[in-house]
Amino acid sequence: MQVLHVISNVEDGGVFNIVLLFGLIFFGGTFASRLFQKMKIPQVVGCILVGILLGDVFGVIETHTIEMLEPFTMVALGLIGFMIGGELRGDVFKKYGRQFFTILFSQGLGAFVSVAVATSLAGYFLTGDLKSAIAMGLVFGAIGSATAPAATVNVLWEFKTRGPLTAAILAIVALDDGLALILYRVAASGAQTILGTSETTVLRTLLFVFSEIVGAVLLGFVVGLILYYLLKFVRADDKILTFTIACLFLVVGVSMIPKIDPILPAMTLGITIANLAPRQSKYLFELVKHFYPPIYIAFFVLAGAHMELGKIGGVMLAMILVYTLSRAFGKIVGSWIGAKHSRSAITVQKYLGICLLPQAGVAIGLAILAGSQFGGEVGKAIILIVMTATFLMEIIGPMFVKIGVERAGEVGMNVTEDDLIKSYKVMDVMDAEPLVIEEDTALGEILELFGKTDSVYYPVVDREHNIMGKITISGIKEMFANQDVCGWLLACDVAEPVIDCTTKDTELQDAFEKMAKFGMEDIAVLESKDSKKLVGVLDNRLANRKISAEVLRRRQQADELALVAG
Repeated sequence: MQVLHVISNVEDGGVFNIVLLFGLIFFGGTFASRLFQKMKIPQVVGCILVGILLGDVFGVIETHTIEMLEPFTMVALGLIGFMIGGELRGDVFKKYGRQFFTILFSQGLGAFVSVAVATSLAGYFLTGDLKSAIAMGLVFGAIGSATAPAATVNVLWEFKTRGPLTAAILAIVALDDGLALILYRVAASGAQTILGTSETTVLRTLLFVFSEIVGAVLLGFVVGLILYYLLKFVRADDKILTFTIACLFLVVGVSMIPKIDPILPAMTLGITIANLAPRQSKYLFELVKHFYPPIYIAFFVLAGAHMELGKIGGVMLAMILVYTLSRAFGKIVGSWIGAKHSRSAITVQKYLGICLLPQAGVAIGLAILAGSQFGGEVGKAIILIVMTATFLMEIIGPMFVKIGVERAGEVGMNVTEDDLIKSYKVMDVMDAEPLVIEEDTALGEILELFGKTDSVYYPVVDREHNIMGKITISGIKEMFANQDVCGWLLACDVAEPVIDCTTKDTELQDAFEKMAKFGMEDIAVLESKDSKKLVGVLDNRLANRKISAEVLRRRQQADELALVAG
């Protein structure tokens, strides 16, 4: 344990310790995310559990370390907002805009009312103080309306989702922070008025919130314009990525000065560049995707490190359960009402609510702000209840997101060719019924076969369908020079030996790498490593055509999911 304390002590030899700490975070988070993926559980859950172990259990990540790393957290949130913005193109809002905003207000207000009423009643029952209970209820309700974009979107990207439900989720989590901020400012002002500690009017509060939101949007838009014009003169990948990350850091850094949530301006930056340069921005966002994995892993590990299980008592546990359950009820019912009213797709009506349960950075930030505003035991209670409930839903919530998109049939609908190659085995794209030549076939018949088909690779098999060799167009050309031998030569006489084969269970990526290494366009596929039975041929060109067709089919299927009334 002393070693762990030394790692987290940033006062002595801080640079070394922070580097070592991030090494543990990256290693532990990556290992856990991979392990949980193998168990079909969203990888974010594994990262959060590693954070709990490093923080609350072993004390490697202490409170002062988390506070010191707040700029890193802000960058991670900004990156999340930027990537979300890249998904919100004009055609998406043109198609779903009315539905998005109807659902946004319905689910946000649904969670606000449900949490406010439930926590007010629970607070009054536990404390007997009506004014404090109502004040806390208003604050809890506003915080409960917020949704975590990070955990939610990470699940969507992990499972390559595409369709109406995915589009709705992305839009809601992107816009939800602005609504939560407005609700919080109004609720906090009302709570302070009830407690007699208000120093401002509701109107002044609303004007301040409005100016905050407008300023954040303008910041993202202006920096987006700068990046758009820079990209006109830059073509190299490294320069594109560097300028993009620089602009993102500028947006996050400027937003940190007045302590504005960086998600909104970063999202505006992403929206701006995605709509001003739709073609080039697709490549830009792909570059950024290669940059973000370690940042996301560290972000969720640090999120888990906030957890303090030892401070939860009986009363706190009761309030946590009331807050969590009432928020889930408000989100699910509110989303259903909004989706039903706006005549959204059936999948959106059924599953959007359970996909909006995760909470994270914004809720924690508002809880900390509430704690400083109200102070005393009330402030501490708000922070502990919200933080505990938040991390509970950070663990459970992503699994509900996965369930929702799976039942909506949107998993795997946004894959690329590379994604399919990594997930396929040889049997998925091989030609299972190739043209084969039996070993006793005469050369004359073989030449006739060449004239009737467009194949260039013919496996030679025996009567049990075991591979004996191969005949290719290029390999048999020399036989044309001596027509006299055609009458008595058989396939087994002219077949070339098969040096390299693969099996049907081989990973497709491995098979492609092997073919590329030896310059092969076709390779024989056997039943298994211990068998010579031919079950197919892997044709590089045919396989790639199948893969491209499957990518197109999935995307078209997702895009053509009609918006039907429930």
